[in-house]
Amino acid sequence: MTVEIRPFRSGDAPGLAALVRRCLREVNGRDYPVDAIDRMSAHFTPGRFVELARIRRVYVADDGGRPVGTVSRDGGRVYTLFVDPDRIGQGIGRRLLRHVEDLAAREGHAYMETGASITAHSFYLRLGYGDVRESDAESVLRKPLSPR
Repeated sequence: MTVEIRPFRSGDAPGLAALVRRCLREVNGRDYPVDAIDRMSAHFTPGRFVELARIRRVYVADDGGRPVGTVSRDGGRVYTLFVDPDRIGQGIGRRLLRHVEDLAAREGHAYMETGASITAHSFYLRLGYGDVRESDAESVLRKPLSPR
């Protein structure tokens, strides 16, 4: 099946919460202590995804009715980019990111900015983002957008 990038629907919330918690444990868990992963995982509940959809635009990478990735954005800021650990390396994260970049460019935003985990830092660098500032927990990266 072909992965479709589409807007979030409330019925996606349980699947996305499970996907993000799994990704945090299996992927980000390599770079962060267990207590930090537990705190982050507790944040991503189905109810939280519904809340996020009220304040940001949330998108789902859907493979035949099964969420395999998600990203959200608010204007020119990227949030919550996660891909099913079994599907990493298949271009899903890249497609999600390009989707929100294209939407932001069409709205006239000059750049995209994101707070990247230690785990995701190199992913963003490969896709043209550059470091703006760093802390122990995350880096802020930015990419100029071409007008659409």
